[in-house]
Amino acid sequence: MTHWIDLDSTPIPGARETLHLRRWGEAFSIQVGTAELMTDQDRGSEQALATIPCERLADRPEPRILIGGLGMGFTLRAALGVLGPRAEVVVAELVPGVIAWARGPLAHLHGTSLDDPRVSLVEADVNRLIQSGPGRFDAILLDVDNGPRGMTRRSNDRLYDVWGLKRAHYALRPGGLLAVWSGSPDRRFKARLRRCGFAMEEIRFPAHPGGRRHVLWIGTREEKGAAASTV
Repeated sequence: MTHWIDLDSTPIPGARETLHLRRWGEAFSIQVGTAELMTDQDRGSEQALATIPCERLADRPEPRILIGGLGMGFTLRAALGVLGPRAEVVVAELVPGVIAWARGPLAHLHGTSLDDPRVSLVEADVNRLIQSGPGRFDAILLDVDNGPRGMTRRSNDRLYDVWGLKRAHYALRPGGLLAVWSGSPDRRFKARLRRCGFAMEEIRFPAHPGGRRHVLWIGTREEKGAAASTV
């Protein structure tokens, strides 16, 4: 019988938990304890986190995208496949070990994306980059800590609370997009998005046939006086 094989582990800055890279046959998984954060066997929603917002930016000749969380690189690769040659993609990854895995045992998943001239990979908390100035990004894509109901760092809650969403709104250019990936639905988070000035839509993806669903929220920065969507 095949079991998970531990390939490596790495600490998470500011957290007690440790990330583990494991393999089962041809499948790779990043886990916290025995809880799975991501796997290369189920990547559709992570890809959609990039393709849906980036396709909506087709009329912007030089879009600037911020991706929170490198993971296994599915969101980054999907974004590069949609964006034009003058786009800029900034990827913020907090955990140095995840960056090392991208150059090592998971290099086959990342392909040439990290060497793409449009990409800047920054070892940093994405929250810091969001706060770096107003109107800096056309889209912010967040796949951090399993969504608003995090598993690893309490400080990640800052991304998803009211103040975090207001900071994201401030960091977006007019009509900019905030896309958030989550392992499960969250009605309270949907309400917070609307309260913070985003026209919001929710898209659900089956994680496994007959199983729970992953969720994407796409929020569009609205100007003052605009009415929020009731989707």
